[in-house]
Amino acid sequence: MSRTARRAGMFCLLLILVLLVNLSRIQVVQANKYNDNAANQRSTIARYAQPRGDIIVAGKPVTGSKQTGDSLYQYRRSYTDGPLYAAVTGFSSQTYGNTLLEGVEDDILSGSADSLSTRPLLDAISRSPVPGGDVYTTINAKAQQAALSGLGSKRGAVAAIEPSTGRILALASTPSYDPNGITGTGSAVTQKWSTLNSDSTQPMLNRALRQTYPPGSTFKVVTMSAGLANNVVSGIDVATDSPDPYTAKDTTTAITNESSSDACQNATLKYALQVSCNTVFAKLGVDVGEANMVKMAQAYGFNQSSQTIPVGVSRSNFDTGLTGQAYLALSSIGQYDTAATPLQMAEVVAAVANNGTLMKPMLVSKVTRDDGTTVQSFAPQTFSQPVTPAVAAEIQQAMVSVVTGGTGGNAAIPGAVVGGKTGTAQHGVNNSGTPYAWFICYARPSASAASPVAVAVVIEDSNANRADVSGGGLAAPVAKAVMQAVLNG
Repeated sequence: MSRTARRAGMFCLLLILVLLVNLSRIQVVQANKYNDNAANQRSTIARYAQPRGDIIVAGKPVTGSKQTGDSLYQYRRSYTDGPLYAAVTGFSSQTYGNTLLEGVEDDILSGSADSLSTRPLLDAISRSPVPGGDVYTTINAKAQQAALSGLGSKRGAVAAIEPSTGRILALASTPSYDPNGITGTGSAVTQKWSTLNSDSTQPMLNRALRQTYPPGSTFKVVTMSAGLANNVVSGIDVATDSPDPYTAKDTTTAITNESSSDACQNATLKYALQVSCNTVFAKLGVDVGEANMVKMAQAYGFNQSSQTIPVGVSRSNFDTGLTGQAYLALSSIGQYDTAATPLQMAEVVAAVANNGTLMKPMLVSKVTRDDGTTVQSFAPQTFSQPVTPAVAAEIQQAMVSVVTGGTGGNAAIPGAVVGGKTGTAQHGVNNSGTPYAWFICYARPSASAASPVAVAVVIEDSNANRADVSGGGLAAPVAKAVMQAVLNG
């Protein structure tokens, strides 16, 4: 062979080696880059080439899959009662992607999770599609229906938890929307998406998980916990030496009470919670001190940067590094920068109802293959112990008095023990906005029974007259309906 031929052969071999190296770089090193590229539709096409697994509520699917007749996307997602469960399922759209459970559990539902295959090596070689698995939620169907029906046309949210396990029983957000309108492709889907996103009422905002509000007087349960746990006050029936009005040392602006009566002066914690004395709890927060107030709030779940259930939940806030007593006083009655999701406030009351133990909230109980065999199940987990059982028992007594003789009478259920706390949270420039109406509560069938449900309701009813907005008037009846649904179930 001539020298020229050998050189040509070596050059060709070198080119082949360069091509192989570059191919390996693209297929191995840069594989994720190309897989995740928005222009690459292979994974989306594969995802909708077969029926999607289902999201299950109370043993029944609330989702489905429909054939499209499209050669590219052969199936699209469908929802049996879309508006009812939108705050739980989210949506799976060929055009706009996936959210909530449809998003975090997409690998299971689409069949792409390695754990679904019973013969992984053979499936990998043959590239055979694996049927999508099912996701079983902890949602109580009757409680969910009661939550959405109770909210009705009002703008707001409900979160309900089983205190002993952390299982989420209801997540409702209104106004809701129907995911069926945005699951496919085409101009109708685009138009529906545009309409939903331009709606000033924000129907696609999950207010139960992704919106924070000033919790107002419902936060007094946290402040009471801190006062009792740190022995600032020795019991709920002990006078608190509180003035009315109350003015912190570093301000001239007084904190007052809704009532003009002087009954809040030197009131006990039980009475102060019953009639919602701002002055008592503002002073109590200052007496407890910032460090202990922050510690208690965080024990209840505030200030978590990455809470998941497994859906992501917005961070609820209790300020650290407050610059003075005046701000601490306001923060301790759920104002200033204190902010919470409805799920967070449901966690607070669930911990109290569970004798001081806060369980980690969970929305999924198990995932299975399409044949029903379990891939993974999820057991309850303890998150923290904000207060002792003895302190929790005192807070329960005070919350019961709110319902039996205070501002929460609209939540009373004949034959059941109900504890609650109302809240009316100011917001807007100079508190000019319509206040948010809150109610948090728990119920048990008898005094000796465990509580099967804890509920938080918030209503941001911009159409209500200011004087009509109150936690007891607007939110308590909604919470009552959810509690009854669980107790009756």
